[in-house]
Amino acid sequence: MTTWRRTLALILGRRPVSLQVGAVCRDPDSGRVLLITSRGTGRWVIPKGWPMEGRTLSGAAAQEAWEEAGVRGRVRQAELGRYRYDKAQDQGFAVPVDLRVFLLEVERLSDDFPEHRQRKRRWFDPEEAARMVVEPGLKQILLSLPARTADPAPASDPAGHG
Repeated sequence: MTTWRRTLALILGRRPVSLQVGAVCRDPDSGRVLLITSRGTGRWVIPKGWPMEGRTLSGAAAQEAWEEAGVRGRVRQAELGRYRYDKAQDQGFAVPVDLRVFLLEVERLSDDFPEHRQRKRRWFDPEEAARMVVEPGLKQILLSLPARTADPAPASDPAGHG
């Protein structure tokens, strides 16, 4: 957006939209998803942050999953979904943010990660996770997760015995 357009948008009361990336961290065996608490309000959220120079959007989402949740795994390159939310600022106002969400299949979970003292984390079934988050767009993404990658028990054995 050019400077004069940005200035005009501010005069008219519209702020430019910013872009963030986030990761839905899923256990490939159980299908459960990992939520973390936000640092400011303690709400349940997914790891998210700003794009990073030298990384793809999905790669930046995977880096945020490590920093905020201690997760390492395989991130899918294709977007899982996107939604818009208002990000509160320290100055007392909010800015609109478009969040692009990527699916990360968890391979390892560490107890020692950059923000381990600032956040809590917990596994939820996708439906329960959708009830725990505030953002309607994130609720929809969680409720529409694709089938998990690990094969469940054979269909001929409903009790789950191999």
